[in-house]
Amino acid sequence: MDEKQFFDEMTGASGAGGPYAETEVREAYCAVRAWLDSLGPRQSNAKRKEAETLFRRMGITFLVYGTGESTERLIPFDIIPRVLTAREWSLIESGCLQRVRAINAFLADIYHDQNIVKAGIVPAAQVFGNPRYRPEMIGIDIPGNTYVHITGIDLVRTGESEFHVLEDNLRNPSGVSYMLENREVMMRLFPELFAGNRIAPVSDYPASLLRNLQAVAPAGVERPTVALLTPGIYNSAYFEHVFLADEMGIELVEGKDLFVRGDRVFMHTTHGPVRVDVIYRRIDDDYLDPLAFLPDSLLGVPGLLSAYRAGGVTLANAIGTGVADDKAIYTYVPEMIRFYLGEEPILSNVPTYALGKDEDRAYVLEHLDELVVKEVGGAGGYGMLVGPAATAEEIAAYRERILGDPANFIAQPTLALSTCPTFADSGVAPRHVDLRPFVLSGTTQTVVPGGLTRVALRDGSLVVNSSQGGGTKDTWVLREGAARP
Repeated sequence: MDEKQFFDEMTGASGAGGPYAETEVREAYCAVRAWLDSLGPRQSNAKRKEAETLFRRMGITFLVYGTGESTERLIPFDIIPRVLTAREWSLIESGCLQRVRAINAFLADIYHDQNIVKAGIVPAAQVFGNPRYRPEMIGIDIPGNTYVHITGIDLVRTGESEFHVLEDNLRNPSGVSYMLENREVMMRLFPELFAGNRIAPVSDYPASLLRNLQAVAPAGVERPTVALLTPGIYNSAYFEHVFLADEMGIELVEGKDLFVRGDRVFMHTTHGPVRVDVIYRRIDDDYLDPLAFLPDSLLGVPGLLSAYRAGGVTLANAIGTGVADDKAIYTYVPEMIRFYLGEEPILSNVPTYALGKDEDRAYVLEHLDELVVKEVGGAGGYGMLVGPAATAEEIAAYRERILGDPANFIAQPTLALSTCPTFADSGVAPRHVDLRPFVLSGTTQTVVPGGLTRVALRDGSLVVNSSQGGGTKDTWVLREGAARP
């Protein structure tokens, strides 16, 4: 794809491939431009090394799988912030809130009256044949009808006011710890930037998350106890589990720390059993309860589903949300918004082909070298084909995978992801980015102002996932107007 087609967020131009110093910048980036001009190569290199040292001291790492052994890595961090204006953020915020309201309504519906299926809007096979649809949840009423308490929505930008939803992360969305620590590091390194600009804070996220979790406790519980359930130290996001539990002031527990008595869940403590009312679980459905799901799971809590069904404990996110996390179900979210809310979608989906459909499959197989193809249940950038960057042999092998199980794949055009200034070996250069805002739902809904910006650090790469070599940036939302130089 021609670099000239990409919208650059600092300049507003298409494909700002030349030196940023020779280019006019958008008003929102005036402060960043002046700051970059004042740094100079020596100081910028020193600050980048200092940032890396801070991340190492904080222990901000993630695990990468699939290379024969688990590898713990430091997530790359770029010190040039991404800037969003208050107007741009207002569009993102309202679109994300609308989307999550519709998804929660969809989940409540498919586990109760199933009206959207009866209306023929979402095919029954897409819902009831989905491996993440949980019949055990049918008829269960949960507090506030909130199924998805924490949502990470991946957005891509293709123009001045053009934001599109790439996918919805509804099961155990991760990355918020990086968002918070990115801001902490930037404030330590460049306090003068924050003193001179009106940048919306993100530090309230843990308190907001805790309030939302407490608000959906079982009926009659006045002072709910919340715990974060982790699979343990070998999970790729374990750092985040520890970080969030510490920030919220709640217990970090593993399955072995909990037990069910009657319709209640308790945790072992040195002072005896303590009832747990809300569990922020970072374990997938299959491993939550060996009596209900995978019998050989050592990560979950025997009897947890029974306590949940009886209303003795709240799980966040709810069991069975994975059906709406599916990339095939994603294609129906605009229709969900119209069906449940009676509104037009504020944020558009990326055009998507469902390969279970004969017409879509025929087109995709003829254009594999132009498209991005993904498994419907895939995540982290694994198991996907980026057609324009793939070899003929890779395309041929992926074609065979598609033909073996077409319904397991979707395809999307190779998007013209926007670029932001990023430090590279050659100096400051444009690199492609996406954005993951985090939506919290309880009795109220909030979106933390900024979210996690992921950046493809390799020149020309469109893959931003940290597991695939991507990095992160601090994301600024300007409270009023543009940042000042």
